[in-house]
Amino acid sequence: MKASAIIATILLILSGAASAQTTPPAAGAQQPAPPPAPPFGSPITVEQAQKAAEAAMAKAREIGVPNAVAVVEPTGDLVYFAKMNGAPYSAIQLAQQKASAAARYRRPTKAFYDVIEAGHLFFLTFPGVAGAPGGVPIVIDGKLVGAIGVSGGNGEQDAQVSGAGAAAAAAK
Repeated sequence: MKASAIIATILLILSGAASAQTTPPAAGAQQPAPPPAPPFGSPITVEQAQKAAEAAMAKAREIGVPNAVAVVEPTGDLVYFAKMNGAPYSAIQLAQQKASAAARYRRPTKAFYDVIEAGHLFFLTFPGVAGAPGGVPIVIDGKLVGAIGVSGGNGEQDAQVSGAGAAAAAAK
């Protein structure tokens, strides 16, 4: 009986300490305004998607991190996918989820990561949100034509790889 009371007290203390480390935004705090989203354009072609994926994989090889790479159209539906040798199996679904979220919400998934990290947890209620860097919209001539999502490295590495892919797709 005493042991269970002691364990309950320890758990209560630890849960209080854990909640003290994450301070939620003050009640009534202003929610961050989303950046202006680019208008939708014609869906990315398979040739453009392949070009983006190849550039992303080249960057992944350059930094030594095998990735899974997904390219989607503005609806979030898959157009092109590749998994590099050595990329973790978990990266397959993560890359697709990051690409879909970046396309549907027309913003990099790092934006979700940043606001969630700042304590704005309401983004976790959005369907299909990926709160991890590595998903980037593909914008050509000022219009969103799709998005690229990568997974296999840490957040910074995934952001570098996806950024390289998006830049290649937008290049003339």
